[in-house]
Amino acid sequence: MLARIQFAFTVSFHFIFPAISIGLASFLAVLEGLWLKTGKGVYANLFRYWLKIFAVVFGMGVVSGVVLSYQFGTNWSEFSYRAGPIIGPLMGYEVMTAFFLEAGFLGVMLFGINKVGRRLHFFATCMVALGTLISATWILSVNSWMQTPAGYAINDAGQFVPAGSWWPIVFNPSFPYRLVHTVLAAFLTTAFIVGAVGAWHLLKDRTNPGARKMFSMAMWMAALVTPLQIVAGDQHGLNTLEHQPVKVLAMEGDYQPSPEGAPLILFGFPDSEEARVRYEVAIPKLGSLILKHDFDAPLPGLIDFPRDQWPPVPIVFWSFRIMVGLGFAMLAIGLWSLVTRWRGTLYDSRWMHRAAVVMGPSGLVAVIAGWVTTEVGRQPFTVYGLMRTAESHSPLAAPAVAASLIAFVVVYFFVFGAGIYYLLRLMSKPPQRGEALLANQPHRAAGITPASGVDAASSKGG
Repeated sequence: MLARIQFAFTVSFHFIFPAISIGLASFLAVLEGLWLKTGKGVYANLFRYWLKIFAVVFGMGVVSGVVLSYQFGTNWSEFSYRAGPIIGPLMGYEVMTAFFLEAGFLGVMLFGINKVGRRLHFFATCMVALGTLISATWILSVNSWMQTPAGYAINDAGQFVPAGSWWPIVFNPSFPYRLVHTVLAAFLTTAFIVGAVGAWHLLKDRTNPGARKMFSMAMWMAALVTPLQIVAGDQHGLNTLEHQPVKVLAMEGDYQPSPEGAPLILFGFPDSEEARVRYEVAIPKLGSLILKHDFDAPLPGLIDFPRDQWPPVPIVFWSFRIMVGLGFAMLAIGLWSLVTRWRGTLYDSRWMHRAAVVMGPSGLVAVIAGWVTTEVGRQPFTVYGLMRTAESHSPLAAPAVAASLIAFVVVYFFVFGAGIYYLLRLMSKPPQRGEALLANQPHRAAGITPASGVDAASSKGG
């Protein structure tokens, strides 16, 4: 249990940084592309504004991710031994392809804006963005294989090894759904952070062109991508019902079978001892419509499966509702932005701006809630149906794990607390004003300097 808490704590801290950097890298590529295409200085100013934030987030993500690799060997040595022939190469591919790509072009992206040509710098930015997506692809392939193992054999030593081709392992049954769902979540996480920063500065100065532009772009992303995410989540849920039915039943709180259509339980308090949800508020048959697309479709209950295969139902039940609730709140903000945009009040609606500020951290909370749903819902297995968590940990004494857990908590809150404070300081500063035309001029001629990173012509013109 201590080893599980330690990994849950460190991976939750880590996950928020890739969730931002994946979306922010693509946002930076779009900003630079628009800058080069239109010559408008507002895009240049926003690029430099968010580049500093991206650099800090990327560094914190790398540092917090290294810790996780060590924990495989220290706290989960049995898992590493048995699943290593599958997990190890996939994580190695992530380093050789994604991380090397990111590291190779990151320096050019951060420091080469006045040292290389415009096209080469834009290419470097695109390669960093591509690297973050490739990294997500390999890591999610690893996790998806643990959720829906395929293409494996078990050798005489009890290890999972490839049964032949690697393609069934990489493209296991849940991988495409999990990849789309997670990447869209990263984009939405970034959109709501960008939107919150833009809204914060609009509340102070509704004429700031940088704040207006970032808020508008973020709200377009919220309005267009949130419905796609809801559809992707529905498809992911159907795939999970097929391959991990116990997880879905725990998410829904369906302890009892429903031969004539399952209700959708909105709220309640799961009680696994009595196999029921206390004080439930439910809509009849809607659960079957969502999961089977048929009001009268029968669904099994948790009691149809052995109790020793049940996950901690209350955790999965509530984390799923937090994720879904925030998803619909995001949809509401996106639709609200469309209404204000149509009315011509997108930059003047102060209640809209206040709501966007409040929703700023919503993506981070939603991705962590989704991660909890995925990982806790897989319990009691590390490799679903094949290797239990109780069989996966290292033969360590509890005091040793407790000591390292306490050390991680103290160090993480100090180091990453300081990093998050610095990020908030950067975001609290308004973006530079002005929209000087860059046309076909090189960066230096346009007034972009390494020291300031602002458009000199724009800052003079106000």
